[in-house]
Amino acid sequence: MSQWIDRAGCSSRHIVMAVGLCVLLMACGTGIEVTDRVTDKDVRRVIEQVDSRQTTVTLDPYVDSLHAWKPGKRFWVADDQINQMLRTSTSYDKDTLHLAGHILLYQSHGADGILIGDYNNRRLTLFLEDSESGEKYAYNAGKEVEARRQGFSFPMLIDLDMVDHVARQIVGQEFYISTPIWYNRQTEQMVDGRHYIKVHIDSVLPGNAVLPLRVLFTTCDAGEKAMVWMSDNSSTMHGRDFDALFVASDPHLAYPTVTDENWERITRGQVVEGMTKVECQLALGVPKRINQNPDQGGMREYWYYDGGSYLYFVDGLLSQFRR
Repeated sequence: MSQWIDRAGCSSRHIVMAVGLCVLLMACGTGIEVTDRVTDKDVRRVIEQVDSRQTTVTLDPYVDSLHAWKPGKRFWVADDQINQMLRTSTSYDKDTLHLAGHILLYQSHGADGILIGDYNNRRLTLFLEDSESGEKYAYNAGKEVEARRQGFSFPMLIDLDMVDHVARQIVGQEFYISTPIWYNRQTEQMVDGRHYIKVHIDSVLPGNAVLPLRVLFTTCDAGEKAMVWMSDNSSTMHGRDFDALFVASDPHLAYPTVTDENWERITRGQVVEGMTKVECQLALGVPKRINQNPDQGGMREYWYYDGGSYLYFVDGLLSQFRR
């Protein structure tokens, strides 16, 4: 009996394998797709193929400490919401203040409030003065231990010494811009830009409450004027650091097999049939996800982007796309 069960089990497995093989052969012959969802690790590998060839530029970090501040240190007010950080005063109505764009001068600071168990719970206050009107404000900075930490930034305030520190390193120099996300200098509205082209850095100005720097530039080929928002070294938004936005050398030199014609398309974010995967990634950026579909004609691969856009590759070359 046991031998019969063994033989039956073996036969059953053979049948299952045979059926599976038939299904696979039928799938290949009828166009039924066997889709392999590529993992995030594989997507990152595509990114690394491009990023590893680019020469980044790292700026000297801005080192600052509350202990080193002297009266007269300048801060740019990035947003009118700073009024939420100010103490109520009889000399002004803080709910109707419009301080965005003003320069406030540091005068002094002090810790007050109720001491609860340990010194770190004391609240720090900055005493500031408007450089134009002379109006004085008390800015509630938060826990003293946090505000004293090196690199700590104060909400709605941009340290103009930090802005000057960055400007001294890059203004007047030429770099290759890595992002096509540009902004109009006057309206600050997003405009269509190009990437991997040489630009001249004109100036660095204070930015906004999220990205504290504005980098103004002029393209070296066509004289276009635009700007980008940039983080400083204390920000957690590393995707907007200088080394993520600009590179030192011409990226085209790292891809000698890319024709001048295709490189021009890449700088404008355009793709055409026949482009390689590296060329497409340079033009459009990293796909949201990748699906691979092997069949009897070769390896088919789909790259999906936000908004329903996709690229379709056959054996590594772009065959079809929708943007």
